[in-house]
Amino acid sequence: RFCLHPELSEDLVGTHPPGAHSLVAVSVGYFLEDFVDMLCNQKLHQSWELLFHHSVVIVCFGIAVLLHQYVGFALVALLVEINSIFLHLRQILLMANLVHTTCYRLNSIVNLGTYVVFRIATLAWMARWLFLNRHNLPPATYAVGTVGMAIMTPMNIILLYRLLRSDFFK
Repeated sequence: RFCLHPELSEDLVGTHPPGAHSLVAVSVGYFLEDFVDMLCNQKLHQSWELLFHHSVVIVCFGIAVLLHQYVGFALVALLVEINSIFLHLRQILLMANLVHTTCYRLNSIVNLGTYVVFRIATLAWMARWLFLNRHNLPPATYAVGTVGMAIMTPMNIILLYRLLRSDFFK
């Protein structure tokens, strides 16, 4: 999207290409469905962190969908989900008891690389953008964004620590 629509780089608030609003709306639907599925099929002590994560995403993306603003910012946030492919593959390999395989080891390396690039770097960029644009944002929007980042960033740093400890520092 950013390569095809460079104007997004200039305006993450009011500009969004065709289809971007729908992408964010479908993402809200996915997070809602996954939230309900976890509530129904998992124990709360196993899923509370992900439920909390989904709640924050649903609120933030929901605002973008309802207001038709901040869709570009939500698109940036969706870059984080690229890493989810490798996090989910990791879980599948763990469930299949394939921890001691080349496939698991390769996935661990790719998972770590995409984690740093698409989670940590993206979240840092988003926090920086919020800080630099704080004077151009309504106070409520800035507050929601800041609270969202204050929740997501530590959660992702903790998960990174767990991944490193589990896959690299056994």
